[in-house]
Amino acid sequence: MAVTQIKTEEFDGAVGQAPLAMVDFWAPWCGPCRMVGPVMEDLAARYEGKALVAKVNVDEEPKLAERFGVMSIPTVVFLKEGREFDRKIGAYPMEIYEETLRKAL
Repeated sequence: MAVTQIKTEEFDGAVGQAPLAMVDFWAPWCGPCRMVGPVMEDLAARYEGKALVAKVNVDEEPKLAERFGVMSIPTVVFLKEGREFDRKIGAYPMEIYEETLRKAL
């Protein structure tokens, strides 16, 4: 499964239906965000059926970024049953994101 590009109006429904979600707040002009992109794609495939892996373009969805207090990108927010339980600010290796997902499963 590919990473889901998510819009503000569909966010609550998509995240609410997923038992676990990992949301990457990013922008196309952000170099570190482009480094995280392939990691998100890989994790989306590995966790298909177990976790929603989604991306939010902060340029297109500023209200959603504001709602989550995103001040720097990339910011990856982890949610369980719709509630944030962790976040990573900056680009990290895949193992860091995966460890957070594994702990929540």
